[in-house]
Amino acid sequence: MDWAAWFDAPDFEFARQVLQRGVAALYFVAFLSSLNQFPALLGERGLLPVPDYLEAFSRLRRPTLFRWRYSDRLLRAVCGTGMAISATLVAGLPQLGPPWVPLLAFLALWLLYMSIVNVGQTFYGFGWEMLLLEAGFTVAFLGSDQTDPPRTILILVAWLVFRLEFGAGMIKIRGGREWRDLTALYYHHETQPMPGPLSRQAHLLPKLFHRVEVLGNHFAQLVVPFFLFAPQPLASIAAGIVIFTQLWLVATGNFAWLNWIAIVLAFAAVSDPVAHAVLPFLPLNWHPAYSGDETPLWWLGLTLAATLLLVVLSYWPIRNLFSHHQLMNASFNRWQLVNTYGAFGTVTKQRVEVAVEGTMDEDPDETADWQEYGFKGKPGDVRRVPRQWAPYHLRLDWLMWFLPLRTVHEEWFYAFLAKLLEGDRTVLRLLRHDPFDGERPRWVRARTYLYRFSSRAEFRETGQRWIRTPLYEAIPPLSLRRAPGRQQ
Repeated sequence: MDWAAWFDAPDFEFARQVLQRGVAALYFVAFLSSLNQFPALLGERGLLPVPDYLEAFSRLRRPTLFRWRYSDRLLRAVCGTGMAISATLVAGLPQLGPPWVPLLAFLALWLLYMSIVNVGQTFYGFGWEMLLLEAGFTVAFLGSDQTDPPRTILILVAWLVFRLEFGAGMIKIRGGREWRDLTALYYHHETQPMPGPLSRQAHLLPKLFHRVEVLGNHFAQLVVPFFLFAPQPLASIAAGIVIFTQLWLVATGNFAWLNWIAIVLAFAAVSDPVAHAVLPFLPLNWHPAYSGDETPLWWLGLTLAATLLLVVLSYWPIRNLFSHHQLMNASFNRWQLVNTYGAFGTVTKQRVEVAVEGTMDEDPDETADWQEYGFKGKPGDVRRVPRQWAPYHLRLDWLMWFLPLRTVHEEWFYAFLAKLLEGDRTVLRLLRHDPFDGERPRWVRARTYLYRFSSRAEFRETGQRWIRTPLYEAIPPLSLRRAPGRQQ
């Protein structure tokens, strides 16, 4: 049928390879992150135990495999299964079979990870969780090597990139004045949740460069996304701009897999001829054995049904994009499909860090020997070079950044302090440095400090990458007898 040929996009095989393997790789990272951190944060004896959460919300309507029963063993089985499926997709094995094989593989990843996210509470309350879920569902319908990539699904992936970029751009324009007067990046590199190894160098660049950065950001997020739907090669050029700007964010910060998934998804607009022109070693004809094969009608019908579903669900995000009360990182359905995205509508001007300290002394006054716990990602040691963690997500470190912006009196944070007093090994493994080598401190407390990057002159003089100033004691000394929720 000639009319059906329009739905095939034979010139986008490279895009399909990147989308399927790239999204699968990020699912692998997400499951690995959960395997390593979920039991300590949310497990049976975690900071916010899932069994308690499920008991309190017995009618939890969000879909999850843990609705009826949770155990750390089951969680590890879910993560292991997800990692195994992801690895096969990265290797391209399901793609060698009929199109329903990678479809089922991606839908399995979507359902398994959704089961984790929907009981993850505040530790999974990040926009890139729903972004990964939506991406996994959408690329599930890209088919296999035995069919051409479906054009409508590629358009829907580009539509996902549009919502991600344009939504973030509109949040900024409607948000803090610093985005409109071009001063936002005077502060952002220094105050972002988890700086990377090059963040200080980026912060010390001239202010004129930072103003140009903001202008470039507005152009990349408010203008470029429309060209993702333009004819070639304009669409590929637009995708290239998105990829370049996201790589700059990768180099200057740690935003879990947010930037990496944006890079992967942007390839939906890159055609094979353009990819071959830029990288001549890439073939123009990826699967000559299948050239000329017609797409099975059942597969065409399935992809069109998925397309119709996602188009209908797009009504709410479109309305949100043009609303004066635009929501950021919100889902309009329980399956977390066709969501709204956005980040950093306002930029923090100063960096306040919560430091956690403990002591073995009997009397917890200022003369006690207070030792500071070291975190893997968040700033602490003023001489330490921040590490590059993304796309891996350090969930505890990220929530530590939010404490001074909201309140230190969070349930999970008091539970964290109690675990330190108990010398809990699973929680201590989330940290970079335990000053007591597994022993139980008698007291712990939380203090706040003002952090700023050192100037080049200050670094030459002191060797410090951060300059920190003590502020106040956020939580006074606690012992096991005086920890919240315990009998004294």
